[in-house]
Formats: sequence, structure tokens, C-alpha cells
Amino acid sequence: MDTERYLQLIEQDGARLAAAARQTSLDAAIPSCPGWTAGDCVAHTAEVYQHKVACIRLGRRPGEDYEQQPPAGVDLLDWFDASLAALLAELRAKGPAAPAYTWWPADQTVGFWFRRMAQETAVHRRDVEDAAGTPTRIDPWLAVDGIDEVLDLFISDGWDTDVTPEEWGDVDPHAGEGRTIAVRSGGRDWRSTLGPATIALSREDGPSDASVAGDPESVLLWLWGRRGDDVVDVDGDPAVLKAFRDRLVIATQ
Repeated sequence: MDTERYLQLIEQDGARLAAAARQTSLDAAIPSCPGWTAGDCVAHTAEVYQHKVACIRLGRRPGEDYEQQPPAGVDLLDWFDASLAALLAELRAKGPAAPAYTWWPADQTVGFWFRRMAQETAVHRRDVEDAAGTPTRIDPWLAVDGIDEVLDLFISDGWDTDVTPEEWGDVDPHAGEGRTIAVRSGGRDWRSTLGPATIALSREDGPSDASVAGDPESVLLWLWGRRGDDVVDVDGDPAVLKAFRDRLVIATQ
């Protein structure tokens, strides 16, 4: 884990997010997120920062004991700037080895939030830039790391315990069962084998029933539902691709 690089990217992408928001209307629509505006994204990201600061300071899952909106009389973008500064200060003060509450049982350290907040900031920075019409590239190293995070932390397990019937909706948990989809980007390979309770991940090349490939940013944005099939190379069984996409939508919503 390159914690200094994560910190640099949180700071840089956070500043770019705020700059893009200041260059456009906060009512500007985010093309890849129907119903969401630049202002919605700024507010959401600031609230996420406040929540993670509370996770670190409290050592437990926060209730309502953190700022969920700007204090009275405080401008939204000023609140975003203050929230970003608070997050960076907390991460630097505690360091990656310090204990913290996280939603990932295997890692209850501040280091988890270094990575997660770098990824959160990069994707939402791109959202606001898309609304402003000024998109810039996501750092390739971070994009590859983000692909790994989605395929491991977000979709690997918990399907039988953490997903409600409402979240499943019309998606069949057994769709594509036992079938494998390969994701290839940045010189790396990931293979996810679908199952109703788990999606087993291998980081080795091998046979697959379908595949998605492309440059790291395009694949990352595809995984997060920000881009369609036109930005990546998809191949193989369409039913497997659909089953995989349906699970991604549930896991990343």
C-alpha cells in the first residue's frame, strides 16, 4: 500500500473536484448518473469525508454523530473544502496502521480508508468534471487499483447475507452460476466466477466464458456504471456479461 500516493491523489483529485464544481452550475446534470447533479455529488462526497473522519475518531460505525450537511450559513463548496481538509488531516495524523471502523471485516485499520477515499474521490471528481464538460484522466495506477478493489471488496462475497430481496429485485442470484468473466487491463488479469453466495476471484490468467478489456480508466468507469460497452472491448457469452453487469449494479449502487 503506497499511502503517500493515496494521500497525494486524494488531495489532488479533491481539489480538482472542487475546481470543476466552481466552474459550472451546481445544478448541472452528471451525464452518467441520471437524476444526479454536480451539487448532489459535491454534497455526497463531503458527507462521505465527514463520515470517514468519524469512523476513524470513534472507532465504530457512526450514527448521526457527524456532519451530514453544511452547517447553517456555510457555502456547500466551502464545506467540501473543509471536509476534505479534515479527512486529509485525520489520515496523516493517524497513519495507516491505526485502528478504525470499516465495513470490511478483514481490515479494521485507517489504511483501508486511505485506499477507499482515493478511489471515492477519483470517481466523483470525474463525475463533476463530466457535468462541467471538462473531463481529465484518472491516474492509471489508481485506476488499476480501483479495478482490483471493485472485483475483490465490492462483489466477492456477502451475497447471501448482505443483499436484501429488494436489492436483488428481478436479478436471479443463479444467473451465470459457475461461469467466469475475465477483466483485463493495465497488464493485469482478474477472473470472477459467478455464484449465488460468492463471486470467486482469481488474479491469474485462464479460461473464461466472457471478457471485458480496455485501458484502466475505461474499465474502472465501466465497472462503476459510468460508461457503457462502447468504451471497452467485450467478448463472449452475452448472458454471462449481463449477469455480471447486474451484480455490479447491485454491489456498487
